[in-house]
Amino acid sequence: MLFSTRTKQTLPSAADALPGRDTAMPVPAPHTVLGTPLSPPFPEGIEVAYLGLGCFWGAERAFWSLPGVYTTAVGYQGGSTPNPTYEEVCSGRTGHTEAVLVAFDPAKLSYEELLKTFWEAHDPTQGMRQGNDVGTQYRSAIYTVGDEQARVAEASRRRYDDALARAGKSPITTEIGPAGPFYYAEDYHQQYLSPSKNPNGYCSMTGTGVSCPIGAGVSASG
Repeated sequence: MLFSTRTKQTLPSAADALPGRDTAMPVPAPHTVLGTPLSPPFPEGIEVAYLGLGCFWGAERAFWSLPGVYTTAVGYQGGSTPNPTYEEVCSGRTGHTEAVLVAFDPAKLSYEELLKTFWEAHDPTQGMRQGNDVGTQYRSAIYTVGDEQARVAEASRRRYDDALARAGKSPITTEIGPAGPFYYAEDYHQQYLSPSKNPNGYCSMTGTGVSCPIGAGVSASG
């Protein structure tokens, strides 16, 4: 079934979304780069962030090499369809965006520093697209866990929006909201651009070239 570009740039209502299924996608283990589990339970002290920044192949690679990151995984988030497939998400009829789960040690990497990588790794001003990748599944999103992450995310967005404006760029369109269910993507998507899979594979991510300011006294750990 074909879907128009216009349809794929409009989020479906919950009533119009595909029904999905009760069965969750099998989660592979371990992480092909870090050797750590992709799903909880994680070690004590590890926090989780959920970020959408376009095609999740390149997005995941932007995070797994950061000091303090315990593991990463890709999946679908922010929509209505339970346990969707990749094809369903790409149809634009699930409401999900391609998202990255980042489990990190806040003693080594603050949430604010993680968001700096998030902002700089993609263009958060493009709405339902990233470059040539067009559709609701490519929208920029931050799904927060708890009030502190929400506060830090909003403060970070304001600072980066100001920095973009000074550089003559468009306003940020990033969706920020509480994290709902994270549905793991199929095995072949996990660490897709890792050395053991597709190190030279497709990656559409292009940043704005504008640095994100941090160090304003805002951190996820207080």
